[in-house]
Amino acid sequence: MLCTQALLSPTRLHCKLHRLLQYRKRAIMELRQGAGGTQELRSTLQSYRIRVKPDKTGVVTDGVKHSMNPFCEIAVEEAVRLKEKKLVKEVIAVSCGPSQCQETIRTALAMGADRGIHVEVSAAEADRLGPLQVARVLAKLAEKEKVNLVLLGKQAIDDDCNQTGQMTAGFLDWPQGTFASQLTLEGDKLKVEREIDGGLETVRLKLPAVVTADLRLNEPRYATLPNIMKAKKKKIEVLKAGDLGVDLTSKISVISVEDPPQRTAGVKVETTEDLVAKLREIGRI
Repeated sequence: MLCTQALLSPTRLHCKLHRLLQYRKRAIMELRQGAGGTQELRSTLQSYRIRVKPDKTGVVTDGVKHSMNPFCEIAVEEAVRLKEKKLVKEVIAVSCGPSQCQETIRTALAMGADRGIHVEVSAAEADRLGPLQVARVLAKLAEKEKVNLVLLGKQAIDDDCNQTGQMTAGFLDWPQGTFASQLTLEGDKLKVEREIDGGLETVRLKLPAVVTADLRLNEPRYATLPNIMKAKKKKIEVLKAGDLGVDLTSKISVISVEDPPQRTAGVKVETTEDLVAKLREIGRI
């Protein structure tokens, strides 16, 4: 059985912030595998203006449709491909957050996941949900569903934490293969080619294991209209964190979210001497 985590914290599901708008010139065209409301989100996100809440606790997400994190989209695609090769029996898509997260789960179901699990969290709690809490939820679900492979994106593209996969593996005491660019199942072992600063590294993991997907692992598919319609009939089980015995209390609080400072106008100089003089004037050299 394969449990693939199309999982992000609610803020990540609400909008991808600045980096989402950049990253997704490719991914946005398939938007979370192009499934159900994701296709609509493509144009919404591209035109969405990021605004900070008046109380500076976060960004305004009202009216923004949910989508899947691009790296998690790649993880879902890889899980579906493994199932198509008859290497796994079932793909379970999981998301944690408010009720709107079910849109994202439907996207994964339209791509080919068999069923979904929604760990429902109130909007207020969702704003404080971090990698540690999400990892606890995933670990409990992996034990509950008796899966032998957890696939998820290497990081969310809003906060770039890159922590959920590693923490999940830690809670489960399973081996992990992060930043995967190639994945091969070899019986009860998993060969993972992973991207590192110096190039590529190949590791072999004994199942059960946790794997996080990097950008070059695959190219996610578009969900076809028939599959989008079929996804509406697939089961999504709704749970509470308490049902899993998980405490979502966060020990981290956001002090303030600020708009980036406005860039001042540049100054044009005619010669190198003028440039040096200007830099000295403003104390840069």
